[in-house]
Amino acid sequence: MNYFELFEIPVSFKVDKGGLAQKYFALQKKYHPDFFTQSGEDEQAEVLEKSSAVNKAFKVLQNHDETIKYTLQLKGLLQEEEKYQLPPAFLMEVMDINEALMDAKMEDDQEKLAEFKQQVLSLENEIYEPVKEIIENFKDGISTKEEMLQVKEYYFRKKYLNRILAGID
Repeated sequence: MNYFELFEIPVSFKVDKGGLAQKYFALQKKYHPDFFTQSGEDEQAEVLEKSSAVNKAFKVLQNHDETIKYTLQLKGLLQEEEKYQLPPAFLMEVMDINEALMDAKMEDDQEKLAEFKQQVLSLENEIYEPVKEIIENFKDGISTKEEMLQVKEYYFRKKYLNRILAGID
């Protein structure tokens, strides 16, 4: 059973966070190990496994990037630890930002660091724009493989930008 089935929601790149939280609390209540202390070992083990799956699923589905990753993996379009080749122009841009960021950090220039953060956030918006419609309107079985591969490219680009943002903060 995948995370979407567990939470009884459609496969998606973007999950309704409000409904997700409600479903999480209902599933936690349903599969809480304390309610199965009088059950047999097999049932206790099964409930413990489901409780753990509910926690993992909730953690993934409430994080936008992790949901994209999980959905792509579910569709067989992304492998764990996959080495994805991004366009050289993008990699050069990221490398330039990183070099300038390192200089600003060495100088402890908070103003420059804030500028770089804005630059990275702007770049993040720029790479999201071409896939925004695909992500927000994804329909399992209807969206094409080509569209999902565009989301995969976005996912890997965003991973680079997230690393830069983590270095700024």
